[in-house]
Amino acid sequence: MPKIQELQDFSQQVRRDILRMVHAVNSGHPGGSLGCTEFLTVLYQHLMKYDTNFNMQGINEDLFFLSNGHISPVFYSVLAHSGFFQKKELATFRKLNTRLQGHPTTHEGLPGVRIASGSLGMGMSVGIGAAQAKKLDGDSNLVYTLHGDGELQEGQIWEAVMYAAGKKVDNLIATIDFNGKQIDGPTEEVLPLGNLKAKFEAFGWDVLEIKQGNDITAIIKGMEDAKSRTGKGKPVCVLLHTEMGNGVDFMMYTHAWHGKAPNDEQLELALAQNPETLGDY
Repeated sequence: MPKIQELQDFSQQVRRDILRMVHAVNSGHPGGSLGCTEFLTVLYQHLMKYDTNFNMQGINEDLFFLSNGHISPVFYSVLAHSGFFQKKELATFRKLNTRLQGHPTTHEGLPGVRIASGSLGMGMSVGIGAAQAKKLDGDSNLVYTLHGDGELQEGQIWEAVMYAAGKKVDNLIATIDFNGKQIDGPTEEVLPLGNLKAKFEAFGWDVLEIKQGNDITAIIKGMEDAKSRTGKGKPVCVLLHTEMGNGVDFMMYTHAWHGKAPNDEQLELALAQNPETLGDY
């Protein structure tokens, strides 16, 4: 078990990065990024087996695919602090000719990024394909994907969900960032998702919930449970209950910060709530 304080320090620094990145260019998506900070911290600092000497094949490594690509700030920060590229490159976020585009892309060759993910709904299909490729290669490692709950309004998701269960893709763990908010408002008002646990189970998946999706200890316990359920004939879905804007009091409990950058004063207030721990880029 890793030291919880070290993971908390890591995630706190990632929150600082997110805030500073979107502020610098007055553009980006801090809400969902802040909500998934603890999850991606656990994924890359505790759960996954990977090599920072990056290659696209990822043989004998666990693979991660970010489907809701608009939360690129958290992804880029975690990759940088995990050793995939230098932290100073975070300062190029969303600038011309940078490798750190607003939505992750592959033609710039950023280590850690395996698919372009801006159009929502496609990460599930890609993750399933990668998981099946691992089975064909005799590779026992796992594939992880992350999706927004609003993203589940995309029809392609449900085609892929049906396929994964039908083909027994049991080396896949798909996590849903279940914060109940999307860019236009609460998901219940935009397009209700219904009972997601019952839906995934009806499609033939093994489903578990992490009720405290911003608590590192709860995430570790839940994701270790998810790992233990792989290899048993069913794909695994994790419903991760998070708070959009987590860690910044005025960004929480609202969808307003889904895609809005803080101004100078708001940045200072937010950074004051998240003191530096690992050193800013």
